[in-house]
Amino acid sequence: MHVIYGGTFDPVHHGHLRLAVELKERLGVAALSLVPCHIPPHRDDPGATSDDRLALLRLAIDGEDGLAVDERELRRGGASYTAETLRQLRATLGDEEPLVMVVGTDAFAGFDRWRDWQAIPELAHIVVIARPGVELPPEGVPAGLIRARGCRSVAELHQAPCGRILPLELPLLDISATGIRERIAAGRSPRYLLPDRVWQEIRARRLYRASQGGEGGKAVKQPLINS
Repeated sequence: MHVIYGGTFDPVHHGHLRLAVELKERLGVAALSLVPCHIPPHRDDPGATSDDRLALLRLAIDGEDGLAVDERELRRGGASYTAETLRQLRATLGDEEPLVMVVGTDAFAGFDRWRDWQAIPELAHIVVIARPGVELPPEGVPAGLIRARGCRSVAELHQAPCGRILPLELPLLDISATGIRERIAAGRSPRYLLPDRVWQEIRARRLYRASQGGEGGKAVKQPLINS
């Protein structure tokens, strides 16, 4: 079974990484691929370039054998559409390999506004991670899809190549990339919210208006353009 976990990773932090490890173990796979998007179609442009975000992600997972980076959306350029990514993967994996994409309930709530969303369940299974405080409106399309395609166990994902939706609750760290960017822009330290090597590299590259000076990596106090 091939599992992908996509996002902007702007920047990658411990919440992303711990969720990836929990997913790998819960789904019973040897590896999980993190897929950084190039241009997110449903939110503002990232605060760091694709190359910078990729470099930070590589640093974050260095030495963790069960996590890998899939660069296909960055190489493809343009807006990053999930259906297109899944078609590329399906062409490589063949028709019989179970393919799983991971999404949080906050993102899945707008699933029917995604480009070519109807094709996605025909290409992959969907694991929907519960987010605290986020409920799907029962009359909406996403909740209807779970009722129609929902399954109750990971074993069911292994039994078919695509088409099933598994709601899943996992231990989550309450960390947001937005909060980290805001801390850096305000001159506050984000240490222990993300790997030290990632924070050091953010300072070295002066990302999110961070400077290299000071133990805390104090930032230039300017407002963020992208939240």
